[in-house]
Amino acid sequence: MIRILLADDEDLIRGALVALLNLEDDLEVVASTGDGASALDLAITHRPDVCVLDLEMPPTDGVVVAEQLRRHVKAKSLIVTRHARPGVLRRALGAGVDGFAPKSMPAEELARVIRDVAAGKRYVDPEIAASALSGQKCPLSERELDVLRVGRDGARISAIAAQLHLAEGTVRNYVSAILAKLDVATRQEAAHLAWEQGWI
Repeated sequence: MIRILLADDEDLIRGALVALLNLEDDLEVVASTGDGASALDLAITHRPDVCVLDLEMPPTDGVVVAEQLRRHVKAKSLIVTRHARPGVLRRALGAGVDGFAPKSMPAEELARVIRDVAAGKRYVDPEIAASALSGQKCPLSERELDVLRVGRDGARISAIAAQLHLAEGTVRNYVSAILAKLDVATRQEAAHLAWEQGWI
């Protein structure tokens, strides 16, 4: 029996997936949640074989949850998403995600992918892979991406500097470089573009 943790913030989709996956003889959803924060706690408690994670969940996304799971439990992770932004796949694979699939996939196909992932195989939807290969290469450094991640919700320069242990002037220099590289006028535009491309 393959034990599954399901995390998706959309109640209807989560409930439907739980019901459909539990119809399979060799699959059992042992826990489900609507947010990324509780997914790790549930994984530690229930020790699933595969964690099926929505890409976009509050308060953090499925890739971040997958990174945490990789550090704390030995479960495989499969990201499902409605919107596959070009750079997200690269970020997910870099985080050690074992599978990446669209929410439009039929339930029986998802069940097959879960079995493959549980058996140690990797799965990437071909259309998502093609989109990722044609996506724009990130021109920003890792530190510049850190500045955008921390400041994505509108944090002040002083707060970004404190969180990243940098001088405020250094953060301002990073912001100037980011705006020039991305050819945008504001930090908010830069963060939105980086998020759309899957860089942060």
